[in-house]
Amino acid sequence: MIIQMKKESTKKQFDKVVEFLKEKHLEIIDASSDEMRVFGVIGDTSSIDPTDLYAFEGVKEVTRVSTPFKKASRSFKKHDTIIKLKNGVEIGGDQFVMMAGPCSIESEEQLRTIAKGVKKAGAQLLRGGAYKPRTSPYAFQGLEVEGLKLLKKIGDEEGLLVVTEIPSADLIPLFEEYVDIIQVGARNMQNFHLLKALGKSNKPILLKRGLSATIEEWLMSAEYIMAGGNDQIILCERGIRTFEKYTRNTLDISAVLAVKELSHLPVIIDPSHAAGRWTMIEKLSLASLAVGAHGLIVEVHQDPEHAMSDGAQSLKIKKFATMMDELEKVAAVLGKTLR
Repeated sequence: MIIQMKKESTKKQFDKVVEFLKEKHLEIIDASSDEMRVFGVIGDTSSIDPTDLYAFEGVKEVTRVSTPFKKASRSFKKHDTIIKLKNGVEIGGDQFVMMAGPCSIESEEQLRTIAKGVKKAGAQLLRGGAYKPRTSPYAFQGLEVEGLKLLKKIGDEEGLLVVTEIPSADLIPLFEEYVDIIQVGARNMQNFHLLKALGKSNKPILLKRGLSATIEEWLMSAEYIMAGGNDQIILCERGIRTFEKYTRNTLDISAVLAVKELSHLPVIIDPSHAAGRWTMIEKLSLASLAVGAHGLIVEVHQDPEHAMSDGAQSLKIKKFATMMDELEKVAAVLGKTLR
């Protein structure tokens, strides 16, 4: 429910409405601006008749929010959320943010080589898997804690912020120590225990869309995190599972437009997992920029033929640099800042 007060309403009138709603055990989120005083009401509002609220002096308009996701809803917050990171990096505004690095952290030498390459090409964040949830229990599972330490060490050396995937809630304190953005993988999008725990974190969360999740389910997962108090969420479209087998997944590029209509949260694209083929990444990345995504997360490897995971969908460092040049040309036309 959204309540807008009259322009000439007083603070006393505002406080009286808020007090009434809090007595109903409802949460109040003030979304007022210089132009208007407006606030959202979160919780079970089914017992309240919106017309009853017009009895309070100063109330101009009462609107029920029909979507099940309240805090993530565009109707609740009109202005885009911008995630402000260190080093002047912002996700959700005019800056097109590039996150790049290996699928798996294999060694210090490997990660440093890739970090230097993506930094030189213009990336702002270094991605790399320390914990690798894999379909097969026999596949490489990552360097775990050692990988986190290497990620932070080399990120600091190169002046890159770092992002990596968290597999379980018990690791949150460790990730808060070493990571700038905590990634929730597609398979964990509806791990509600993890989402609730991340709601108490002060770190931005990169929330990937589940393999077969609808946009509403994806936004409801964001709502779980926001309900816990953390509104620093970056949505990531990474392709969904369809009947098509030629590509690893099917990139739902229209999801960017849908999310921007439904929600104020920033949204980026992962073309690597969407395609599963390095030959498609550049064109999908250009399309992502053109459609209005706020950034990309791309897999890069110095020797993809011998990568321990996902080599087929990883760009070589030189190819990544070439792609960045092409993206910069398009970004300039669209009024976006790339690097």
